[in-house]
Amino acid sequence: MALLEVQNLHVYYGNIHALKGISFTVEEGEIVTLLGSNGAGKSTTLRTISGLLRPREGQVILEGRRLDGVPPHEIVEMGVAHVPEGRRIFGRLTVLENLLMGAFVRKDPKGIQDDLERVFTLFPRLKERMHQVAGTLSGGEQQMLAIGRGLMARPRVLLLDEPSMGLAPVLVEQIFETIQDINRQGTTVLLVEQNVYMALTIAHRGYVLETGSIAIAGTAGELRANKRVKEAYLGA
Repeated sequence: MALLEVQNLHVYYGNIHALKGISFTVEEGEIVTLLGSNGAGKSTTLRTISGLLRPREGQVILEGRRLDGVPPHEIVEMGVAHVPEGRRIFGRLTVLENLLMGAFVRKDPKGIQDDLERVFTLFPRLKERMHQVAGTLSGGEQQMLAIGRGLMARPRVLLLDEPSMGLAPVLVEQIFETIQDINRQGTTVLLVEQNVYMALTIAHRGYVLETGSIAIAGTAGELRANKRVKEAYLGA
């Protein structure tokens, strides 16, 4: 049984059919990436998994338990954390307060403290700015904070939506190295990313979405070698 399974998902925005029966799996311990152009349905997929959108048809299953129709806060408790596109940090709260908000469903003070230390080890910059108001952080620091806040829920599956957006190249490399570290520490990752080269460098497998449907699927190596992927996304 896959850790996360999406089955025949149909999602609409009003009359717009955004997801047209997509199905895919994410195995425990993997980094799986969803690729595609703007409007292909990548963010819609993550928003549906995390309960922010409800499918008209289809199922989302985590270890045999249905997620579709479950309220978002309960989905967090079940082990899925969503780091949204655009970071969506709480700009008027401090770095520490933002991180603690990520643990709002938890009732294990010792575990929360352990995970704070884990986040500060992954992102030493956040420890330096622990008491700084989050809205005054740089874009890269805000992205670190958004990922750290997601980790504070101690998720089985971390959904990452465009983590490199708007970042300088040196920070992009740092963020992707950290995503690999998070995965090596035992967190499964479902990644949406416009930087296809970097996504396929760290992912185990991937799916290419085109206008709400899965057009191509394969290992990262297979996708890097695929002629359509190279021409459309890798500049070949």
